[in-house]
Amino acid sequence: MAGEMMTGNLAAAWGARLADVDYVPAFPITPQTEIVEALAKWCDSGAMAARFVTLDSEHSMMTAAGAAAATGARVFTATSSQGLLYAMEVLYSISGWRTPLVLVNVSRALAAPITLESDHNDVLAARDSGFLQIHAETCQEVLDSILMAYRIAEDERVMLPVIVNLDGFYLSFTREPVILPEPEQVKQFLYPFQPAHLGFRASAPHALGVAVLGGTPYSYFRHQMHLAAMNALDVHQEAAASFEQLFGRRYDVVEGYRLDDAEDVLVMTNALASSGKAAVDVARAEGKRVGLLRLRMIRPWPTAAIRDALRGRRAVAVLDQNLAPGQGGILFQEIAACLYDEAIRPRALCSFIGGLGGKNLSEGEFRVIFEQTAAAGVRGKGIGPVLLYTEAEHREMVQLQMLAGGLKS
Repeated sequence: MAGEMMTGNLAAAWGARLADVDYVPAFPITPQTEIVEALAKWCDSGAMAARFVTLDSEHSMMTAAGAAAATGARVFTATSSQGLLYAMEVLYSISGWRTPLVLVNVSRALAAPITLESDHNDVLAARDSGFLQIHAETCQEVLDSILMAYRIAEDERVMLPVIVNLDGFYLSFTREPVILPEPEQVKQFLYPFQPAHLGFRASAPHALGVAVLGGTPYSYFRHQMHLAAMNALDVHQEAAASFEQLFGRRYDVVEGYRLDDAEDVLVMTNALASSGKAAVDVARAEGKRVGLLRLRMIRPWPTAAIRDALRGRRAVAVLDQNLAPGQGGILFQEIAACLYDEAIRPRALCSFIGGLGGKNLSEGEFRVIFEQTAAAGVRGKGIGPVLLYTEAEHREMVQLQMLAGGLKS
C-alpha cells in the first residue's frame, strides 16, 4: 500500500478510480469540481478506462447516471448543494429503478442567502429519496467509503444507489495522509458488477416496470425499497468485516469515542466530529465524563446501534449542522424518535444547531454544549434547539445591519 497527502476531493476521485468505474457523467460545481477534474484527466490520459462525459446540468447528469447503471455499467458521479437539489427529481427515479451507483455529495449550504461554505441541509434534503447515505469524517474515510458503497449498493439484497457525503472546504480541500489500496486488493473486496436483473441489451431484452396504476402496486414497490434499504445494515456489517480483513481499517455504522464510562454523550457527524473529539479530550482532562457518538450511516437509520450506544446515559446532546425551519435540527428528531421506546433512555435530550454556512465552532462553544447538557441531565429536562452563536458574532451582525441601513453604531 502506498500513502500520500491528498484532499478529500482527490480521495473521492481515487475511490472511483480504484473501483474501476465504467462511466462518469459530470457537471462541475464548487466545491466538488476538483473530483471531476481529476477523473477527466485520468480518463483522457488512459489511466482510467471509464467513459467521461460532461452534461449540461445536474439533472441531465443524474439521468445519464441512472440510465447507464440500468445497463449494468458501474457508475460514479459527484455534485454539491444547489446541484443536488437540481438533480433531486431524478434521485427518486434512480432508486425506484433499483439501479446501484455512487454519488459523492460535497456538502455546501443552500440558498438563500447563497454561500459557498458547508453545512448539511443539502444532503439531508435527500434522506428520503431512496439513496443510502454514508457520511465521512476524514479523507481516508472518503476513499474507503466509496469502495464500501459499491460493495453495498451492488449486493443483490440491496440494489440501491448510495450517497457518500463529505464536508465542503473542511474536507474537500483539506490535505490529509491517505493510504491508497493496491488495485489487486480492491478486486478481492469489490467484485465485478454483474447484476442478475439489470442490463438492457438487444440480445437479451426484458421489461423493467417503472409506472403503475393504483396504490396497491405502488405501495408494494415502495415497501420493497424500504426492505432493501434495511438489508443494507447487514450488508454493511459484512462489508466492514471484509474491508478490515483486507485493509486493516474498520468502519461501523456509528463510531463511539470515549464512550465506555461517559455520563453525557454528544452526537454529531462528518468532519466537524474531529473537533468534537478534541473537545471531548479537553473536557475529560477537566474530569468530565463525556463522550462522542459519530453517525456514519444516515440511511438506513441505524436504530439498534444508536440505542446500544446511548442506553443508560444521563444526557445526550445532538449537534445538527442543519436547520429545518419551523422544526429545528433534523438529526435530533431522529435520535429522539429511536430512543422513545427505550426502557432506560437518557434523562435529557438536548438539541444544538451549529456550523451553519461553514461557521466554525470554538472550544468555548463545545464547552457550553457540555455544560448545558450536564445541567439538563441533572434536571431531567432537555433543552433546545439552541443556536450556537457568540456575543461577538451577534455584535458583528448588529454592526452589519446598521451599515446596511445607513445607521451609525
